[in-house]
Amino acid sequence: QVQLVESGGGLVQAGGSLRLSCAASGRTFSPHTMGWWRQAPGNERKFVAGIRWNSGTTYYADSVKGRVTISRDNVKNTVYLQMKSLKPEDTALYYCAAGTFVPDVTAPSGYNYWGQGTRVTVSS
Repeated sequence: QVQLVESGGGLVQAGGSLRLSCAASGRTFSPHTMGWWRQAPGNERKFVAGIRWNSGTTYYADSVKGRVTISRDNVKNTVYLQMKSLKPEDTALYYCAAGTFVPDVTAPSGYNYWGQGTRVTVSS
């Protein structure tokens, strides 16, 4: 079994930055893809960014492109989401997800494991 634990959320002013981390643990952790998703109150969970674990290829939602960077540390089994120029509309619960085979990084059904989330609040 794989456990994902997010950290790094918090309250930040508009224009500020945050770095989220997601540490994975488990007997054997070898994901195909990891991703970050977010869910604002009253909204569905939405894709933010994804990364292919072996190649490092990255994918971004249009709404965050240019403002966020996803990266991973294969040794630490950790994926990061660096966010800058934050906006109030970035306020959400941010989830980390991992999948053993994820043909479409933007489809939640492809991810086998999900963390509990870390909350990001951006004040105006």
